[in-house]
Amino acid sequence: MFVPFLEELRRTGVPVSLREYLDFLKGLRAGLGQGGAEAFYHFARLSMVKDERHYDRFDRAFAACFGAVSTLDPMAAVARAELPREWLEKLAEKVLSPEERAAIEGMGSFEKLMETLRQRLAEQQARHQGGNKWIGTAGTSPFGAYGYNPEGVRIGQDRSCHQRAVKVWDRRDFADLDDRVELGTRNIKLALRRLRAWARTGALEELDLPGTIRASAEAGHIDVRTRPERHNAVKVVLFLDVGGSMDAHVAQVAELFSAARAEFKHLQAWYFHNCLYEGVWADNARRFSDQTPTWDLLHRYGADYKCIFVGDASMSPYEITHAGGANEHWNAEAGAVWLERARAAWPRHVWINPTPRQHWGHTRSIGIVREIFEDRMVPLTLEGIAEATRHLG
Repeated sequence: MFVPFLEELRRTGVPVSLREYLDFLKGLRAGLGQGGAEAFYHFARLSMVKDERHYDRFDRAFAACFGAVSTLDPMAAVARAELPREWLEKLAEKVLSPEERAAIEGMGSFEKLMETLRQRLAEQQARHQGGNKWIGTAGTSPFGAYGYNPEGVRIGQDRSCHQRAVKVWDRRDFADLDDRVELGTRNIKLALRRLRAWARTGALEELDLPGTIRASAEAGHIDVRTRPERHNAVKVVLFLDVGGSMDAHVAQVAELFSAARAEFKHLQAWYFHNCLYEGVWADNARRFSDQTPTWDLLHRYGADYKCIFVGDASMSPYEITHAGGANEHWNAEAGAVWLERARAAWPRHVWINPTPRQHWGHTRSIGIVREIFEDRMVPLTLEGIAEATRHLG
């Protein structure tokens, strides 16, 4: 019954073994994954996906075989229904005044909305446009596309117009978890976890389950083993480029910074503009009045720190190669000198560039920074973060 699902998973690039597929079937026979479409979705993903980078591919295979039911557990029966494509084709779009929008009332509850949608699917026989009841387009019905309702189910619309949908029928979770796309905060956290190095410290407070099983099997009786609680021992000094051409990457870098703050207990973050010089700052509002000498950081953080630069490396080449080349002040030493000092102080280092890799060759300064960092430059994608962890490891 599920062989086509297995084939679709493999076709989309999810490396599912026969053993994992058999375990999935065994779990279903035992009653696991029951309780609705969402429970089945999560059980199937848990059984057959070993790496979070494959979540997006799994979603595509799941949707191809079962429909986009992972986001709409109360609508499991609805999601299996097939709506004629022409019912949702955009021929017109409803434009209402604020007064007209205020006069439109919602269903009042999620349960009533879902139940009404089931009834409409069972009763509707033709396309509708501009109405207030049936599934259609350009109307005030709670169901369909390109209209308006304060509490609706958006079906077949390519993007949000009013941000009022209670549910989006065909939205995919994890659409950005493939290692070939740019990152959001959640996937950055998943990627940064690869950097974790755990130090065993403290009292014996944590159950060592594998050790207990092994010891009990050898002893012939229950032999409980414990181990020290785990603490994240990774120490990171993070340099973030701000201003200028980096304004276009603010959202991405903010996500990276947020994820890094959540993942690393020992994180020291500093800002610079374009290239590293003799001073950095911890507060952008005080960048000119409260700078910290870069020399202080080079001596403050030991060689056990991992050093991460985040910037697009896009600037005048003179800002890197010449004294006095900085665009906001007169730097006594070239930026390249300070970058070399940082590399020497922290041997495990990497430069993360939010500019897509295919554009690096068009900017001379990016090439210079890549040479200084001996090609330890990676793009801000899941694949790039994975590459960065290998450099930092």
